[in-house]
Amino acid sequence: MNDDNALLRRERGLLVLLALISLALLGGALYMQHYRSEDPCPLCIILRYFFLLVAVFAFLGARLSSWRGVRVLEALIVLSSLGGIIAAARLVWVQAVPNMSCGFDVLQPVVDGLPPAKWLPGVFKVQGLCETIYPPILGVSMPAWSLIAFVCMFVTVLSSLWRNRRRQVSWPGIRR
Repeated sequence: MNDDNALLRRERGLLVLLALISLALLGGALYMQHYRSEDPCPLCIILRYFFLLVAVFAFLGARLSSWRGVRVLEALIVLSSLGGIIAAARLVWVQAVPNMSCGFDVLQPVVDGLPPAKWLPGVFKVQGLCETIYPPILGVSMPAWSLIAFVCMFVTVLSSLWRNRRRQVSWPGIRR
């Protein structure tokens, strides 16, 4: 049982690290927007929401003291990172195919209509086009970095879920 508690503490520490990485990536996007004048497109804003979801679920999971709760929040992280993978892959594809659009006219009112866009317009308000390609960072575009980050999060947390699948507290009287 003591070994199980040590593993749970380690898992919770890794969730805190994942949350901090997600917030750092979100901070990097804000830096690019406000200091390098790289305006976010609708898909960029959607990526920000997914980074924020991963951070929130990871921080919540780190606060829990049972494997069951941690596993539920890790499953939510996996779903959020999968959503981020889909959005980032779409943005990479839009920028790779000339004359392609992310659907600015369709997505922009939806993304700008969400409450966080009204509360924090400097963070969640659409200001650019998906087709705009900004200078790469270390030879990789910003959407590709987001895709890499979400794939790493997805694989890491999914493998953790798989590795710890038997570490749940069972309900009294219920057999597994």
